[in-house]
Amino acid sequence: MAEMRNIPQHIAVIMDGNGRWAKLRGKKRNEGHIAGMEALQRTVYNAASAGVKYLTVYAFSTENWGRPQEEVDALMELVCKGVEMHAPELKKQGVSVRTIGDKSRFSEKVRGALDRIEAFTAGGELMTLVLALNYSSRSEIVATMQELARKAAAGEIKAEEIDEKMISSSLYTAGIPDPDLIIRTSGEYRLSNFLMWQASYAEFYFTDVLWPDFNDEELQKAIDAFSARDRRYGLVK
Repeated sequence: MAEMRNIPQHIAVIMDGNGRWAKLRGKKRNEGHIAGMEALQRTVYNAASAGVKYLTVYAFSTENWGRPQEEVDALMELVCKGVEMHAPELKKQGVSVRTIGDKSRFSEKVRGALDRIEAFTAGGELMTLVLALNYSSRSEIVATMQELARKAAAGEIKAEEIDEKMISSSLYTAGIPDPDLIIRTSGEYRLSNFLMWQASYAEFYFTDVLWPDFNDEELQKAIDAFSARDRRYGLVK
């Protein structure tokens, strides 16, 4: 199937709708996040099977710290348990894990769990799973500009040497190709501070499906929609 279609090499997903999914079923929000973690597990293997090489998921934004502390604590615990539980299978399947974002605000327990799964799955060549945690595109760009300004002031680089390539190679996503396709679930139509630099020429796919209900059929719909697009990058064919 992968040979017959134009498969996006990098898919990025804004996983939205866990809370609404839980509310519709009379469940607690944390139960929605657990269901969302199961949807992520499905999507990782479905994407890898389809031939996708990079899958980036918006797992926790800087704005999410404003949620009730009980929910934030539950999310952090879920992250720790999730990465530890699925690490062996990810490694077996050839999926490497990488995290992007500012990890300094996380507890030592969370940072340790993330470091362990990155080290444990390093070398996986089937697909790279990128977890955007405590991630903000604006903060990423600001931090990059500050670092380049520091290097220029120190004489390590010249201001006129700063170009798109240098900026891209200084972002959290350095070494990762820009996303070809960005999927957002739950019927919302915005980027929400996610990969704004990297999304310059990405195709977008929006679906009303809540993230916990996202499955292989929904992923295939997104890939089919992408395959039908005529990507010209501002040029004329």
